[in-house]
Amino acid sequence: MQVERLFPGFDQGRLRVGEGAGAVEIPYVTAGSGPALLLLHGFPQTRAMWHRVAGRLAERYTVVATDLRGYGDASKPEGGADHGAYSKRAMAADQLAVMRALGHERFMVAGHDRGGRVAHRLALDHPEAVSRLMVLDIAPTLSMYEGTDLTFATVYWHWFFLIQKEPLPETLIGADVEFMFRKFMGGRHAGMDAFAPPAWEEYVRCARIPGTVHAMCEDYRAARTIDLEHDRQDRDAGRRLEIPVRVLWGEFGGLARCFDPLEHWRGYAREVDGRALPCGHYIAEELPEPLLAECEAFFPAAGG
Repeated sequence: MQVERLFPGFDQGRLRVGEGAGAVEIPYVTAGSGPALLLLHGFPQTRAMWHRVAGRLAERYTVVATDLRGYGDASKPEGGADHGAYSKRAMAADQLAVMRALGHERFMVAGHDRGGRVAHRLALDHPEAVSRLMVLDIAPTLSMYEGTDLTFATVYWHWFFLIQKEPLPETLIGADVEFMFRKFMGGRHAGMDAFAPPAWEEYVRCARIPGTVHAMCEDYRAARTIDLEHDRQDRDAGRRLEIPVRVLWGEFGGLARCFDPLEHWRGYAREVDGRALPCGHYIAEELPEPLLAECEAFFPAAGG
């Protein structure tokens, strides 16, 4: 494991959250003081993706970076017939329990990619817990699926591949995980230069843990099914985020080719701003300094 190397000075731990057969273990790293800031990673990564910004953030905030269930070294439960174990509601509940166990009743959240979707659900389901939300390089899941066209289906081809019935994607990805990652992640704007070798080793190591590839697919299957049900229920009920939301996306990434992120997020939250950064999808690894500046401007260092 490369966690010690990637997060020098951070404490590490694992917390068992949930009840009975539904309990899972979530690993985390934490350091710093000040208002609590939870960092949530995306697909197909782990908490390692924050290594270029976490140390500096810990100078102003109490930083917690976790693995989402199914990813990294977290538990990898079966998804269930409705894929409900990987609903963003279930994944968000894990993160809330971790933060409460660490003594953080109210906190701020930054989420990239899949972690942004978990963060969105966390803030919506638990408004008493989340004070500010930053999402990196995503539009809301419901908006993206309802806006599907040829460009979106081409750029986001992996969405439609990963939701295929088990075991098709699991078998194909599992045949050579690192090949898949290099073609998928390295084929984006910054190429393989975006990823520090220790972080890359961590992504590949964790993807080879039995159950990880299946869990990743279940995450996407849930997004296509039960997550859309939850999102539509919220829309029908008029539920929106009431907290400040900051949206950042890569100028040269796929999202910018398909959507106007601010326009879509303004349909889900009352107070939204944001901008494109001159990078691709992997903002925290491609442009750590600009991201740090954005975090420091958006997240209060006191009274958050």
